[in-house]
Amino acid sequence: MNVHLLRPRVRDLVFQLYARPLHPELFDILALRKIQREDYELTIRITRTGHVISWSNRHLHLTEVAAGDQPLAEHRRLLHYRLRGERCDRVSPGFGISYQTSFQVEVLPPEIFLHVHDEILADGGKRGLLHNFQPHHRLALAPLGFVTAETRAGCLFLSAFHTFPDEFAIIKTQSLIEKKS
Repeated sequence: MNVHLLRPRVRDLVFQLYARPLHPELFDILALRKIQREDYELTIRITRTGHVISWSNRHLHLTEVAAGDQPLAEHRRLLHYRLRGERCDRVSPGFGISYQTSFQVEVLPPEIFLHVHDEILADGGKRGLLHNFQPHHRLALAPLGFVTAETRAGCLFLSAFHTFPDEFAIIKTQSLIEKKS
């Protein structure tokens, strides 16, 4: 089995933010968690190619996508970047909400990659949403998808890690959704 049927190449991934919901049927969802709070709802989906995170309150809906470069409509798309190197951005979509994000693609030496991969696996067993892919053969290192959500008064902090063992690459994303005072 070709591993790229499981995970695309890192160069084929994009990061996008929409000010609207996207149909879950557009994505190959492997793990799901919903979090309901008094003033918002959060849905975290780990997909075959990355993640889709949806946040909504009574006025606004944001959808963050870090996934394969599949054709998605541009309607109400706020951000669109190829996942390369490092990038930070910020938008204010309205209703007193601020969204900030940063992502990094890191290619590591094999021994360091293995250590970081094991740390993500151990951390994912304790908190957050973790998906451990099936390896393409029994001795192969399986890709991981791991997302955590931390809440504080007036803000939500999201971290995601996606490993690509064939390329010794790790994609890290961090996003902050804040209610401005």
